[in-house]
Amino acid sequence: MRVLRLFTLLSTAGAALMAFAQQPATSVSPAGAPPSTATATRQNDPCKQGSIAPRRDPYAPGFVPAAEIADGQVPPAGRDGNFVIGPTHRPAPETVPQDGVPHGTLYQFKMESADSKLYPGIVREPCTFGAPDPADPAKMVVTTSHPGPYTREVGVYIPKQYVPGTAAPFLVGADGIDHTMPIILDNLIAAHKLPPLIFISISNGGGDAQGSERGLEYDTMSGRYAEWVQSEVLPLVESKYKVKLTTDPEGRATMGSSSGASCALAMAWYHPEWYHRVLSYSGTFVNQQWPTDPSVPHGAWEFHEHLIPSSPAKPIRIWMEAGDRDLLNPNTMRDNMHDWLVANENMARVLAAKGYHYQFVFARNAGHSDRAVRLQTEPEALEYLWLGYPIPK
Repeated sequence: MRVLRLFTLLSTAGAALMAFAQQPATSVSPAGAPPSTATATRQNDPCKQGSIAPRRDPYAPGFVPAAEIADGQVPPAGRDGNFVIGPTHRPAPETVPQDGVPHGTLYQFKMESADSKLYPGIVREPCTFGAPDPADPAKMVVTTSHPGPYTREVGVYIPKQYVPGTAAPFLVGADGIDHTMPIILDNLIAAHKLPPLIFISISNGGGDAQGSERGLEYDTMSGRYAEWVQSEVLPLVESKYKVKLTTDPEGRATMGSSSGASCALAMAWYHPEWYHRVLSYSGTFVNQQWPTDPSVPHGAWEFHEHLIPSSPAKPIRIWMEAGDRDLLNPNTMRDNMHDWLVANENMARVLAAKGYHYQFVFARNAGHSDRAVRLQTEPEALEYLWLGYPIPK
């Protein structure tokens, strides 16, 4: 794939709640509750666009019916469906080291853009953004994107219980090395709630959204990222650490947050022969694709608008979360396709209609990719994600 030149037309999105999108909104937290880290960052970062989303009601008209879970608790791992949690989010016990639990090993290595055939590298100039296409409100023009190198880090967690020479199940994670996940996996594997799986966490190529390497990798509606992982990452993991990764799609999972989550779903959607399990936090199921593909003109919004409703159900199991203050129209577009919470609500609706195994968690008092929510829910999410996969005793 050739690196795109300047003046590329970009597919981006607008908000579904237009009254809120026209002016900056005010975020409200319960008494004593701090604003989410993601929200605070958006307020202080001059290179971020858009307003803070207002708090939304999980029982608002048009949202999916959901079961309320007692505050501080999470849904049962064995149940499909829609759930509401919060407003209190305390870390799950599995997020801290436990006595007597075997500890796996986290390795790290680097990958250079010069060595990649599929992603040779692009960058968008700092603090520059696209402009709406006057001819189409759902498109954007970016004039500041150009070829550029990157270095990315890859983390590989190998559990203590891995038996050399056996084909291990594995989980591919987006947006860099997660140092909490090895602790969670240690605890869940030791408790026989997960198989002894290998976790491969891959940093993005830099930047964010349209015109950036991260946007190209994560927001593109195609199987290209999965193909890159398959051809350029997994062979390195196997050769460097003398492990064998399963070829059974039931033993392969993907996960991510924000655009990393839409990328995780795209990996399974376009290559179900490789991946059957997807974990998503604040999934960017909106119109942020770059570059524009006329066959899916609304980017990841197409998942719930057309692709899932009009396609036979695929063998994909998915866990999703979104917050009551998740992102709402953080750009200049006004095309009703850039509300993260509405997009996730739509996803839950179409997944249910097609009979998918899924769990959707609406989190009260939660911003975009909310860390407190993640620490509370991730152990349960992983357990739900791997239901049905054999766990050795």
